[in-house]
Amino acid sequence: MACDLSSYGFFQRQGVKEMLTFFSKTFTKRTEPGQRQSISHESYVVHCYVRSDGLAGCVTTDEEYPARVAFVLLTQLLDEFLSTHGSNTWKSQASLPSSTDSTSFPQLEEYLVKYQDPASADKVTKIQNDLDETTQILHKTIDSVLERGVKLDSLVEKSDDLSRQSKMFYKQAKKTNSCCVVS
Repeated sequence: MACDLSSYGFFQRQGVKEMLTFFSKTFTKRTEPGQRQSISHESYVVHCYVRSDGLAGCVTTDEEYPARVAFVLLTQLLDEFLSTHGSNTWKSQASLPSSTDSTSFPQLEEYLVKYQDPASADKVTKIQNDLDETTQILHKTIDSVLERGVKLDSLVEKSDDLSRQSKMFYKQAKKTNSCCVVS
């Protein structure tokens, strides 16, 4: 089990770790083989995945962490664990009483660090974020182009009004000058 409890006080860490262990065991038992589920508790979400062969993993995240990324992490962890240790190792460890942390898996800490930022760890999330950013830029660009178009339309209208007024002024001046004779 790997935990990043740095955001908790020193004296709270042991209690939080025990709570995480309890939730992980409980939700793993309640998840059917071959299924994934996410369970919300207060401001946290426990993502649990039990493979069809019975190998299971849980990730506890805050509410903002994308569920898809959590399940990608679980799938990668379980696949790598299985390729590193083989199915016989974990099955024999699972049959022993209190088998918590009995099989070492140092890559777990690396994954924990790597997946702290879901956008950098997951390519699809990174692409989605880039796409969202590009969409925002395009919206701003389109809005500014439309504003310029409105301003151009306004200038054309004002120019037409000015042209009409100058023609009327010219006609009025011509009428005024034609009726008066200056000698």
